[in-house]
Amino acid sequence: MVPAWLESSPLGRLTPPAFFTAHNDEDMAVLGLMQDFPLIIPRLLTYAERFHPDTEIVSRRLEGDIHRYTFAELARRSRQLANALEKLGVAACDVVGTIAWNGYRHMELYYALPGTQSLYHTINPRLSADQLSYVINHAEDQYIFVEAMFVPLLENVLEDIPGVKGFVVLCEESDMPTTTLPNAMCYETLLAEQCDEYQWRDFDENTAAGICYTSGTTGNPKGVVYSHRALVLQAMNSTIGLEITTRDSVLPIVPMFHVNGWTMPYVAAMLGNKLVLPGKDLDGASVYELLDNEQVTFSAGVPTVWQMLFDYLEQSGNTLPHLKKACIGGAAAPRSMLETFRDVYDVDPQHAWGMTETTSIGSAPSTTARVAARGEESIMDAKMTQGRSLFGAELKVVNDEGAELPMDGKSAGSLLVRGWAVSSAYLKGESSKEFLPGGWFDTGDVAVINADGYLQLTDRAKDMIKSGGEWISSIDLENAAAGHPDLAAAAVIGIYHPKWDERPLLAVVMKPGRELDKQSVLHFLEGKVAKWWFPDDIVTVVDLPMGATGKVQKNALRERFRNYSFPGV
Repeated sequence: MVPAWLESSPLGRLTPPAFFTAHNDEDMAVLGLMQDFPLIIPRLLTYAERFHPDTEIVSRRLEGDIHRYTFAELARRSRQLANALEKLGVAACDVVGTIAWNGYRHMELYYALPGTQSLYHTINPRLSADQLSYVINHAEDQYIFVEAMFVPLLENVLEDIPGVKGFVVLCEESDMPTTTLPNAMCYETLLAEQCDEYQWRDFDENTAAGICYTSGTTGNPKGVVYSHRALVLQAMNSTIGLEITTRDSVLPIVPMFHVNGWTMPYVAAMLGNKLVLPGKDLDGASVYELLDNEQVTFSAGVPTVWQMLFDYLEQSGNTLPHLKKACIGGAAAPRSMLETFRDVYDVDPQHAWGMTETTSIGSAPSTTARVAARGEESIMDAKMTQGRSLFGAELKVVNDEGAELPMDGKSAGSLLVRGWAVSSAYLKGESSKEFLPGGWFDTGDVAVINADGYLQLTDRAKDMIKSGGEWISSIDLENAAAGHPDLAAAAVIGIYHPKWDERPLLAVVMKPGRELDKQSVLHFLEGKVAKWWFPDDIVTVVDLPMGATGKVQKNALRERFRNYSFPGV
């Protein structure tokens, strides 16, 4: 029945089919009278061009120089690129691969491809040759836009990717490399031939916009397909969760070929931030140069990048006068890193969590009034977590039977997530065990959630060490060790033990000029972790196997120590 209040209002004069959705006689929903305004990526670009056309986008190019232009120029060149895509025959629903660093040309692809209803497929250049050809074929890439330094990667797998119609090298004609790639074109030449007029069209906001593949540490990588709606909403979420303002100058160090660059290319268009793109040079000196010269106030990166910056600052004596907030993601950071940001450089450190399947961040480091009232150390304790769930990313922790565990900061279990930007399936139905009833996705993380709603990852389920029937968190142990002043990096893996099943092995990278003192490291761990967690041995390595997002590849480290035995065992 039509409610009495509705019958007496102007709305009641509308016929039910135009205004109601009836499931049965007693269940009738009233639809609002709002405009159909789709959340799609081209609208971000037209908004940026209109309301902050002169805001700068600064890029360190592969050529080594600094390139500057504005959002107005980004919009104009993106329209040229849209025309170029149509000239190449790229149609709606077609997939186009990109192999590129963070730069303005990659930004243009981020807008032109979804704007024409085709999809960008951001390819991780650190994939093995087999994985590289696999993802290109699996996504059915029609063309690949590639930076010049990565052309040899494609030449190496050319025979294995017969479906690719052509390759566009992201460079000037004068920098076009000699290549065996068939139908190879120069990006700038291609754009110069096109008109800069193009009418972006509206379409369903649930249309696919991009594809990113998981890291593929076990088996082949799996494709996650992002919608326009998810990307736009996540850009909004990032501005709220990471507390980015319109006045911030933003340096996204996290690569655009992974998890949409945490949606920073879209955040900047939404807010009008000056955007600083670092290219391939992520060493401490190069990052500092951009932070200082461009007066960056907000930056986001993985722990390994921040550690390189700290090493450079310590050696050079420089400081960070402009940087106000530094977001750390991709891997858990040791407390010492957050304290260094806060106490040495007066930068507010932020921990965040997300994964390929959550489009970007799923939790962010907001400090609640209740936590702030407890003092600075309570604030730092909260920052050491992965933050609080963002609205639209529901989190819960469950036991082995699937029952939800209490939010008490102690009950550890499998972390599940669902929401508007959480994957509902992998491309072409690859693997389904992670997708659970009720829309929940099993992240593969082991976690606790405390009474204030803060998420704390204790480990990846596959990286937990079971010793004598009890669990040891490799993350907590290596983060405790990483604070030792002689260590540049640390990682923990489980090694077979005939009595305890597994015991921890601590692999460390020493700082230049330092030598390993095992007793010093063990003494440093006292009071930081339980005594029975102490590693049974500590070994030095030249480096740790790192993935493209700055995470230690534990599977590769385990393979490196496959034949290792503890002393005396």
